[in-house]
Amino acid sequence: MLQLDHVDVCYGSFKALTDISMTVGTGELVVLLGANGAGKTSLFNAISGLVKPTAGDIRFEDKRFNSMKASAIVASGVVQCAEGRKLFPQMSVMQNLMMGAYVHRRDRQGNKKRLNEVLELFPILSEKANEPAGSLSGGQQQMVAIGRALMSRPRLLMLDEPSLGLAPLIVRQMFETIKQINSLGTTVLLAEQNAFAALKIAHRAYVMENGRLVMEGDRETMLGNEEVRKAYIGA
Repeated sequence: MLQLDHVDVCYGSFKALTDISMTVGTGELVVLLGANGAGKTSLFNAISGLVKPTAGDIRFEDKRFNSMKASAIVASGVVQCAEGRKLFPQMSVMQNLMMGAYVHRRDRQGNKKRLNEVLELFPILSEKANEPAGSLSGGQQQMVAIGRALMSRPRLLMLDEPSLGLAPLIVRQMFETIKQINSLGTTVLLAEQNAFAALKIAHRAYVMENGRLVMEGDRETMLGNEEVRKAYIGA
């Protein structure tokens, strides 16, 4: 579904990504592991069209994304849920969710159907629908952020550090929800530092260090790899 071939990204003279080649197959849940500053967000932003690659190709099925606008990439079915949630805090939960449906704004029936699906996935958001998004707990705000992304009807959903700053119980619930989203037919690319929880639900994983992919493998291979365990999981 998604293919990157020898992708570089630069910010001025700083090279953020070097020779990135990776794939995400239809229906997969693929995890991208790496510490802060490894380049995970730069990679997501390149796929989303927020930054342009200085070398290489990014393709989603038959479309080449290199020069496409970010809005056109969303319309193609590739949607990013950004690190830090990036909600509109003074707007209501419902208004935030409906912002995600903007690309499909003419399809009122389709948006109503998708909204019901999102509220079924996150029932608490029905109760909080008219409250300012900024008044919610961290876990509830993350639900709004993922729900807003789902309102764009992604075929490939990119989640950037969704567990960041959440309590352990909420993290477990969040990963179960991500697994459910994937099982319902949405392909997922998940960037995470919480390696153990992420690998438990993943099909495959890549490890990124200093803007390069340094390792890849299926879930069992990565969970059993001594280097991965020492760097990201612990004893």
